[in-house]
Amino acid sequence: MHRGFSLAFTLVLACCAAPGKAHEGPHLSLRLEAILEEFHDSYAFPGATAAIALPDGTIVTAATGLADVENDRVMTPETPMLAASIGKTFVAATVLALESEGLVSGTDLVSVHLGDRAWLEGLPNAETITVAHLLHHSAGLPDHVYLPEFQQAWADIAAREEITPEHLLDFVTGREPLFEAGKGWAYSDTGFVLLGLLIEAVTGQSWYDAVSARFLAPLGLDGTFPSDRPDLHGLAVGYVEPDNPFGMPERTADAEGRLLWNPAVESAGGGFASTASDLARWGHLLFSGMAMEEPYLDRLLDGVPVGPNASGILYGAGVAIYAGTSYGPVYGHGGWIPGYVSSLRHYADHSVTVAFQINSDAGVTDETSELVPALEAALAKLVLDQPRSKETNHALDPR
Repeated sequence: MHRGFSLAFTLVLACCAAPGKAHEGPHLSLRLEAILEEFHDSYAFPGATAAIALPDGTIVTAATGLADVENDRVMTPETPMLAASIGKTFVAATVLALESEGLVSGTDLVSVHLGDRAWLEGLPNAETITVAHLLHHSAGLPDHVYLPEFQQAWADIAAREEITPEHLLDFVTGREPLFEAGKGWAYSDTGFVLLGLLIEAVTGQSWYDAVSARFLAPLGLDGTFPSDRPDLHGLAVGYVEPDNPFGMPERTADAEGRLLWNPAVESAGGGFASTASDLARWGHLLFSGMAMEEPYLDRLLDGVPVGPNASGILYGAGVAIYAGTSYGPVYGHGGWIPGYVSSLRHYADHSVTVAFQINSDAGVTDETSELVPALEAALAKLVLDQPRSKETNHALDPR
């Protein structure tokens, strides 16, 4: 495995257009379906779903292709897929909710809440990491999923029936920090694994249950559920390339649709299966300030620079922030996990949210395909004003 287990986000500034009003014509669903079919024909992926949340909260959905090629199961807008790192938006939002509840603060040292864990002192920057550092990927923690030791152990780990967060943290124990806490930026699934444990420490319940109690149930996100086991009801079968770095068969599920590996290996670095419509609804509510009763947008969008070569791109509390696009500010996250890619983007000046999912990661791991940025651009063009000019692609791969 030569890329991270959770693709942080696809930061692509492509085919940007002048700001304008959202396109809300009566045949939007037909046009959305036509775009998906066009991309299905051009890129030959098994299937895909997409959803657009309009300013009034209306969700427009479409699907194309197959959820299970061998069994000829048609993809529908209600078909769930692994959402991968988009799950970080749920984890981060839960931490912000706990902050509003007075149970935790962004300035808290992580050691205040997890100091009783014997393994904590072995982590890089263990005594100086704050909750905010973890939320913003500024803790200086290596990302365990990029380490050769984790990659070599992938087959064994992913085959386990039970995978603990502590086992994942073992891969960074004793290592040098990448930088002093708060003095840089480096995407780290490891940091969000710690956030999952912190949520459990302050709530006394599993981090999955904490997310569900605060967001999934109250907001009616019925198509979103934990990806904590191989047998996930209704999940689209994910497909990888034959020469994939994981040594997986091209079809990553058995004949009955049960995954051949345990997605619980992702832990709080992602951790959910969802539908495109749920992701669009979630993005609409989260980035419009309606996901919680207490104000939180200032904390959610308090971003830090991701690097000197990514001007105008920040990372907030579990959210990528594109500050300099011609569409205006764009908030979102991407997700990648073997067999699946997802995208969530909210166009703040237009109050429009767009999400899509594809049950193949072909071309993603080796960066040979433009599918994800091209589809993001096409869907933005669909609902916003027509583009006047193309800008240079600017992609950030947080490796």
